[in-house]
Amino acid sequence: MKNPPALEQLIESLRCLPGVGPKSAQRMAYYLLQRDRQGANGLALALDNALQVIDHCKLCNTFSEQPICSLCESTQRDKSVLCIVEMPTDLIMLENTRAYSGMYFVLMGRLSPLDGIGPKEIHLDKLIKRANDGIVTEVILATNYTVEGDATAHYISELLRARGIKVSRIARGMPMGGEIEYVDSGTLAQAMIERRSVFK
Repeated sequence: MKNPPALEQLIESLRCLPGVGPKSAQRMAYYLLQRDRQGANGLALALDNALQVIDHCKLCNTFSEQPICSLCESTQRDKSVLCIVEMPTDLIMLENTRAYSGMYFVLMGRLSPLDGIGPKEIHLDKLIKRANDGIVTEVILATNYTVEGDATAHYISELLRARGIKVSRIARGMPMGGEIEYVDSGTLAQAMIERRSVFK
């Protein structure tokens, strides 16, 4: 016995979500239709609304309802420093630290040739234009410390150095409050390599 066509379409649509396979999509569809039709309707309306009103900020490339997001419009930010992150979630995490007051550029991904993600897909042309605006003097690479994140950081640093822009990379190592015996060996090794002098 087959599901009704509309239900099959819902299941197939739910499979576009990351980590959702056929069985999970089917469970979600059944749950929404059987147990939470009001929630399903709210989800449909919110998704439709988001698709209508959310686009990318013309400066930093993050999601925004306005052509220029509120962060880019702020007069309190240091416009000479540009931090490059992979996703909007990374921007939010950095903002939550309250340790950075410069500007951002969100790549919306990272270089991954095996997945068909090249320089065009992560908006490098837009980034280079932004970094060459005559205001930016330093770019901080805050991509993840993964193979793809490192490759992306290296590629961008080479592009920007050729244009005479100062490029730095966020540090990695021991977490705040971490105890050595509980830290993985890769993180501990990096902490040793990136050690710095106690005296300046």
